[in-house]
Amino acid sequence: MAMVVAVIVFVSLFLFVFLAIKFATADGDFTLTSKGGAKRDQIEDKVVWITGASRGIGEILAKQLAKLGAKLIISARNEAELERVKRELTGKHVPDGVKVLPLDLASGEDHLKDAVEKAESFFLSAGVDYMIHNAAVERPKTSALDVTEESLKETFNVNVLGTLMLTRLLAPYMLRRGKGHFVVMSSAAGKTPAPGQAMYSASKHALNGYFHTLRSELYQKGIQVTIVCPGPIETSNAGAASSENKASREKRVSSERCAELTIVAATHGLKEAWISYQPVLAVMYLVQYMPTIGYWLMDKIGGNRVEAAARKGNTYSLSLLFGKKKAS
Repeated sequence: MAMVVAVIVFVSLFLFVFLAIKFATADGDFTLTSKGGAKRDQIEDKVVWITGASRGIGEILAKQLAKLGAKLIISARNEAELERVKRELTGKHVPDGVKVLPLDLASGEDHLKDAVEKAESFFLSAGVDYMIHNAAVERPKTSALDVTEESLKETFNVNVLGTLMLTRLLAPYMLRRGKGHFVVMSSAAGKTPAPGQAMYSASKHALNGYFHTLRSELYQKGIQVTIVCPGPIETSNAGAASSENKASREKRVSSERCAELTIVAATHGLKEAWISYQPVLAVMYLVQYMPTIGYWLMDKIGGNRVEAAARKGNTYSLSLLFGKKKAS
């Protein structure tokens, strides 16, 4: 009997240590990272429309999806950059596998309606199989009370209103075909408080609420929704932001890995996926499953994080827990 107990204790301890190491080194939630690679058969010959495809994660998504055999529609405000991405995807001889569709999400319903009609007419009117909502505005970090009206309107016009309008216009086409998949690039800031990013966080919370509800309404009619919540991501062409990341030594998931995991999440039909290193991943788990502790932790670091952002320091460091206390 003592031997059996010893074996159980040893196995339990081994599993605990194994899971602790796996969690400490993870770059995504356990469900996501357990899925292995992307399912090529879910992408090959499918029409994938990507917004914000002229740079960053959107551009990398386009390149990875092209390798999996997708037919692409790439959109952004900068047409010249879209053409560059198309040239890099197709080389000198441009096949029919990539279509450029300039798009400004803040331009109003008529413009978005025209864009949807064009997208649906591409590729012999096959229609859009995947709509990847990747375009977003992110302002420099500032406290919630310092957000300007102009910043608030621009953030919500692009991140929320334009994205929702585009969805509302495209969804009826998908419903007529009885299939369609929306992939929404949200953020860890859409799952947890994000001190210094109140308006950005609010816009991402809005997306999560809308698209989880949309899926619950339309899932039995063939519409799927995958919401992806990345934490800090290293974007090599983000200019000043990239320089700030290096200066503050923040550990960030690469754009390539973020795009790879996004495609894994979509092709495996995950409803939500988290992509991040620690400590952000741990905070997401705490807020999701132990909200009292999670929100207490965020209250502890909130003011310190805003101050760290102002001096361009590391806004994801555990040292934020030990900042100077404010008198009540």
